[in-house]
Amino acid sequence: MKFAASILALAGSASAFAPQKLGKTSTALNSGLNGWVPDSSKMAYGLPGAVAPFEDGFDPLGLSTDKDLETIKYWREAELQHGRTAMLAVIGFLVTEEPIEIHPLFEANEKDIGPAIRHLDEVRAVSPFFFEIFAVLIGALELNRALTGWNSPSAKTVAGSGTLKEDYFPGDIDFDPLGLKPKNAEEFLALNTKELQNGRLAMLAVAGFVAQELTNGKEIFVNLGLAQDRFDPSVLPIQF
Repeated sequence: MKFAASILALAGSASAFAPQKLGKTSTALNSGLNGWVPDSSKMAYGLPGAVAPFEDGFDPLGLSTDKDLETIKYWREAELQHGRTAMLAVIGFLVTEEPIEIHPLFEANEKDIGPAIRHLDEVRAVSPFFFEIFAVLIGALELNRALTGWNSPSAKTVAGSGTLKEDYFPGDIDFDPLGLKPKNAEEFLALNTKELQNGRLAMLAVAGFVAQELTNGKEIFVNLGLAQDRFDPSVLPIQF
């Protein structure tokens, strides 16, 4: 079953999962909301993310119906973070498997370490320090995100205050080392929509990659017949 190929073929319909349409905007990035003005008359308060043919939003299960602004912003924050993680995962799958096999933790030139879902099997044996460093890195990134977008526990005790800061735009954690963030509100919201669409596509693709590799144990390009299968499962420290 070539799940990966099927998912990538179907993933073009990912735009159907776009639940929002651009709401009211101002022309400049201001008030911490990057030009977005919440509009209660629109689905998800008019957050960016909807594309044709669902310009008015796509929510057949009514998940966003009657939800308050705090909840919608929280859900969008979660969607963006999962999408960003999935985009990195897609790159990780394709780059570390046959035929490219570039992996900073393993000596891939000496042996084929197989499908990406098995790579962590060897991490503790080959690079025992990895998990500790990884945990510290993730903790630092999450702490920065919390300080940027979340109210402190003491602030949450104030009547009417929620989890996210009122002037926080979901996903905008002030990390832009290459200076790619547009200065114009419309351009920013359009770029945010593109990020959402790519993230949604990546989440579908990763689901397909994992399903396919769990099914037949083949790497993505090997399964598609585009690379040689050199993987020997018996060389892994964990067998299943």
